[in-house]
Amino acid sequence: MEKISALGFLLVISFLTRHLACQGKTLQGNCLTVEREALLDFKNGLKGSNTRLSSWIGGNCCQWEGIGCENNTKVVISINLRNPYPFEEMSEKWSLMNLSGEIRASLLELKSLRYLDLSGNTFEGILIPNFFGSLKNLHYLNLSNGGFKGVVPPTLGNLSNLQFLDLSSNEFEESLFVKDLEWMTSLVSLKILKMDEVNLAMVGSQWMKALNKLPFLTELHLQYCRLSGPISSLSFINFTSLSILNIHGNYLQSKFPIWLQNISSIIFIDLSYNNLYGQISPGLGELPNLQHLDLSGNRNLTGSCSQLLSGSWQMIEFLDLTNNNFQGTIPASIGNFCNLKHLDVSDNALTGSLPEFLEEIKNCSSEGVLPELRELHLSWNKLTGRLPGWLSQLKKLTILDLYDNKFQYPIPTSFGTFRYMEYMSLAHNELNGSLPVSFGQLFELVELDVSWNRLTGIISEQHFLKLTKLKVLWMEGNSVLVLNVSSTWIPPFQLDYLNMASCNVGPSFPTWLKFQKNLRRLYMSNANISSSIPNWVWNISSLLDISNNKLSGSIPPTIGESNLDLFFLSLSGNQITGEIPKSIGYIWGLETIDLSSNSLTGSIPSSISNCSYLYILNLGQNNLSGAIPKSFGQLKWLHSLYLNKNKLSKELPLSFQNLSRLVILDLSYNRLSGDIPTWIGTAFSSLRALKLRSNAFSGGLLFGLSNLTSLHILDLAENNLSGSIPSTLGDLIAMSQKEELSFSEAGYIIGNENISITKALDQDKLIVKAKNQDLEYAKSLSLVVSIDLSSNNFTGEFPNQITKLQGLTFLNLSRNHINGSIPQNISMLHELQSLDLSCNNLYGTIPPSMSSLTFLCYLDLSNNNLSGEIPFTGQMTTFNDSMFGGNSLLCGRPLVAQCEDDDLDQGQGQSNVEDENDDGFIDQWFYLSIGFGFSVGILGPFFLLVIKKPWCEAYFRLVGKIVDKVL
Repeated sequence: MEKISALGFLLVISFLTRHLACQGKTLQGNCLTVEREALLDFKNGLKGSNTRLSSWIGGNCCQWEGIGCENNTKVVISINLRNPYPFEEMSEKWSLMNLSGEIRASLLELKSLRYLDLSGNTFEGILIPNFFGSLKNLHYLNLSNGGFKGVVPPTLGNLSNLQFLDLSSNEFEESLFVKDLEWMTSLVSLKILKMDEVNLAMVGSQWMKALNKLPFLTELHLQYCRLSGPISSLSFINFTSLSILNIHGNYLQSKFPIWLQNISSIIFIDLSYNNLYGQISPGLGELPNLQHLDLSGNRNLTGSCSQLLSGSWQMIEFLDLTNNNFQGTIPASIGNFCNLKHLDVSDNALTGSLPEFLEEIKNCSSEGVLPELRELHLSWNKLTGRLPGWLSQLKKLTILDLYDNKFQYPIPTSFGTFRYMEYMSLAHNELNGSLPVSFGQLFELVELDVSWNRLTGIISEQHFLKLTKLKVLWMEGNSVLVLNVSSTWIPPFQLDYLNMASCNVGPSFPTWLKFQKNLRRLYMSNANISSSIPNWVWNISSLLDISNNKLSGSIPPTIGESNLDLFFLSLSGNQITGEIPKSIGYIWGLETIDLSSNSLTGSIPSSISNCSYLYILNLGQNNLSGAIPKSFGQLKWLHSLYLNKNKLSKELPLSFQNLSRLVILDLSYNRLSGDIPTWIGTAFSSLRALKLRSNAFSGGLLFGLSNLTSLHILDLAENNLSGSIPSTLGDLIAMSQKEELSFSEAGYIIGNENISITKALDQDKLIVKAKNQDLEYAKSLSLVVSIDLSSNNFTGEFPNQITKLQGLTFLNLSRNHINGSIPQNISMLHELQSLDLSCNNLYGTIPPSMSSLTFLCYLDLSNNNLSGEIPFTGQMTTFNDSMFGGNSLLCGRPLVAQCEDDDLDQGQGQSNVEDENDDGFIDQWFYLSIGFGFSVGILGPFFLLVIKKPWCEAYFRLVGKIVDKVL
């Protein structure tokens, strides 16, 4: 029997060998010779193949790495040369596995090839070969992240057996692109299509209709494909088996595709970060198999959150509606979602309070309220009321984000019972009462944010008892909250971020901070600390903000040697004395230095110019003296420079013209002299605030004002400037219209994390002299448009071109020698809030149009040579006589002096009376007689009723009876 079997096997081998030989195919080992040679030729075209494909030797190609053969015929059916290591890591392992080079057409010899995967390699921007469309038996083609670029060949449409196609790119590659999708309609067997980051901008608006012709399509992935326009409305749905739809991150401007709610097979929908709009039908909540729904970041999707969340979703696990316009509130029926793990409805328009209780869960394998929920995000809404007790019953909750709502009342003590809580944000609400001591039991907590509430009471060591994993603690803005811990307390945690600004931390500097070895951000401004600064503070954190306290002492000379990682330093508003140490220039990574409002003396060290990434430098309101260092011209990234209210002298350094990114320059209240440099107009094209007030500058305004196209604030008051005001003042484009430009728009994100720049920009503040007072602007700085040239020696006529600056809010030209008349069209300055033209030589009348300046709340025209009647109507009626005093030829309200026309009218009236004929005398006595008779008729009975009391009572009884009958 064994002999017969062996004989049969030999006969089969002999038949196959003869059959293959007749077709020109011979076996070498366990591999067809023609296919082996084709694979070797394919290998020779690749780079990096000597390492990756070192096993491609010998006759048995079916055993080569990445090659798969059919068991019986030994023909090659699969090539899998995918790089299994991610490109982002660029590790040694990735390099060893990476292939590049050319892809040769010898692959066409692999007639039975069904599977081809070249993904994750770097083919250095070559085109996808056209001949791939001739591999007619391909079922699987994966070229994702392979370094291909150029147009996707339409010949791929010939692959009628293809079931899987992945052409996805990544952010590191030059993108592939497709001109149209018509060729794709021939892929009638296709089930999975992945084209993430392939450029589809040219395919037009009918792309969805084209894909709808693929009857077996189950997965569609088109993230970041630059799709735009509407999503086609489908009257007939052909891909009824669709389970995954992902078109995240495109430019679609379309109503929500309502036909989606008719695909019962759908499991995964991601339409996030497009520009979809319109009403979401509650019918979407009835999809029986839906597990993942992400509509976040569309901004204009609307609908009732309570209706949508009252649907019959049984399988839903992930639900994200962030950054839209959903309304309503969270319904109690959400308790029925027993599989829900992630819920995010933040940044919408939700109102009302959270339900006190949730509906009982039905048909769930797990017990309890929302038993699988891990993340709950309700931030940036308008939810009010109490925090309900069921929140603390969410057993698996790891993230609770209620940031920026209007929740009230105390934080429930039960919030300290979360077993898995890692992140909790209750910030920017109206919560009151004390922070529960039970928070000390949240042993998994990593980040806690309770900032900007109305919390009171004392924070003690018990609040942190078991918080060994805590990394981030934000308590800012609870001004009544008191931190009271022992001076010997050693915290159980090591923080990365700590913000206790505007809390009561003092009076002593907290000694427990010196045990924090990993601290990267320390915000402790306005914390009622009134001690000296301990030596260990200077190297505790790379961001140090201890401003607006009553800290004393000096900056150590070795600060530049102790903390080279420091990038943000704010000591403003304290009582720091001494000089600025030269070693501060050793900290080359500094982006913000704010030492303002202290008592620093000496000169400004030129070594600061070594801080080449410096973004904001504020040394204002100290007692610094000497010249401004010439080396400051090296600070190429400088955005804001404040040296105001010091004793600096000499001229502006010529090197300043290198500060091309400067947005704010405040040198006011110093002793600087010389002419204002002519290069300011060309060098500071991004400048938005120029303050040189109260110095000793002289000369005229010769610098190119018209080049300062971004300027919002120009303050040159209290100098010795002379000459006429140039007409180019009207060319300040940024002042010519009402606009809200951020003073940070001209800035640049450099160096460290964005948080540093955000904090730095909070330092941007300016004091604008207007309305006869000092006004400080910070957050609203972009709204200020101001010109102040007061207290100089300017001559010439009033600059009429200034009326072109229609965004101007403050204008002060007082205490100069300006003559001429006020322009009749001054009402074009319709945003004007303050106008001071006092103490000049202006003449002529006050334009009547000024009464239409509805925002004007301060006006001073005193001490000029104005004449005529004051147009005392509209907004002008809000100003008293002192605003017009010192103009001897002005008359009319609110002044005492009457205009001559009024006297003339009165005299003319008297003349008319005297010219009346004798009939006037008779008419006067006629009307006097009538008046006398009327008085007697009315007053006679009145006096009788007063004198005769019984008559009075009888009279009013009669009147009462008549009234009763009428009623």
